[in-house]
Amino acid sequence: MLLKEKLLLKDRPSSAIVAVSDLDRAREFYNQTLGLDAEGGAQDGVLTLRTGNTRLVVYESEEAGTNKANAVVWSGGEEFDEIAAQLREQGVRFEEYPKLDMTIENGVHRSGEFKGVWFKDPDGNILHVNNM
Repeated sequence: MLLKEKLLLKDRPSSAIVAVSDLDRAREFYNQTLGLDAEGGAQDGVLTLRTGNTRLVVYESEEAGTNKANAVVWSGGEEFDEIAAQLREQGVRFEEYPKLDMTIENGVHRSGEFKGVWFKDPDGNILHVNNM
């Protein structure tokens, strides 16, 4: 008898989801500052953005900005330095987290081969780009 393959989530696509208080302000930040393209218009307080081969769903909520951990992470790969520079040019202010016990220079955290930047959207959601 063949074992039935488990239908878990390992082969299923996923999306990140972020709560915001003002969808128009979020659209401007994610479109203009981060360069993400919207898929269709906002429907019922929800905006879907294309990011690589995944989606970022942004929705209006009274609970916006209450998350104190990473909400979204992007892999910048070999283009990390250029992406960090472009974000800085767009007016993005990088957060610094000394408790991570990494070297921090100009907002870029480093540890061995790892490089990363953390920044916040207008509602305080923590976003992250690294070179991995």
